[in-house]
Amino acid sequence: MSHVVFFLVPGVHLLDLAGPAQVFSTAADFGHPYTLGYVAEQPLIVTAQGLPLVTRLDWPELGPEDLIVVPGWRALTLGDGPAIGEAALRVLRNHHARGGTVASVCAGADALGRAGLLDGRRCTTHHDVQDELAGRYPGAVVVRDVLYTQDDRVVTSAGIASGIDLALHLIAGRHGPAVAAQVARDMVVYARRNGHEPQASAMLRYRSHLDDTVHRAQDLLDARFDRPLPLPELAAAVGVSERTLTRLFARATGGLTPLRYQQSLRLERAEHLISHGVTVDAAARAVGFEDARMLRRLRARAT
Repeated sequence: MSHVVFFLVPGVHLLDLAGPAQVFSTAADFGHPYTLGYVAEQPLIVTAQGLPLVTRLDWPELGPEDLIVVPGWRALTLGDGPAIGEAALRVLRNHHARGGTVASVCAGADALGRAGLLDGRRCTTHHDVQDELAGRYPGAVVVRDVLYTQDDRVVTSAGIASGIDLALHLIAGRHGPAVAAQVARDMVVYARRNGHEPQASAMLRYRSHLDDTVHRAQDLLDARFDRPLPLPELAAAVGVSERTLTRLFARATGGLTPLRYQQSLRLERAEHLISHGVTVDAAARAVGFEDARMLRRLRARAT
């Protein structure tokens, strides 16, 4: 069972909170063991949109598989943000030190900065306060104008709707692209901004279209990205000819063939495995390549 705990401060933005919470809640609906919790330093939190929220004051016991998310809040500058007690900052630090993941949405990156978690790490926040974040935490590597970043279990996003992108990215990393695609489709999340950025999940990068035939083909590829799925079989499964599917797929995804889309999924999953200590050969086999030569070629092409 994985806990996802949202640390809330006065003036928290509803969508910064509700977007990621909906992603993990939907994943739980599909059978993945997530328990959501909400912690604050006071029992009643009034959101930036005026909705009062009742929260708990005590933190649950957290392990390495658990996640803490700090949603953003309304303030003219980061310096005008709400006070956060040392006890809460200590929880953030200790959770990360014990192998857990800590994430932020929008101005929530400032809380991670106060906890010392941004030093030497790539991070981002809402474009309005990126320069201020860099000034407040000179040791941080602030990446501007991207949806989200991930660096050593510290995950930050640009704000508002990008919290959904961040949560889907984490779902894809934990459970694979098919599960993230299932959650995204259930939430009717197809459009991706800044899709050319490497932080954007391949599983969603090419879904900013409304072609249902291509979406159904992508669903099959997402679910079977690590197994052979010949074009004739894929075309028959979605009820069109091979030529029609190739044409529709290229038009919807900006020029990709189904095979190139599948290779993108494999490459992204392999990179995740390699970043967690798996060898290139083992990662290649895990994502469906017969050997590591094709994976090495794709990695070289991507860089």
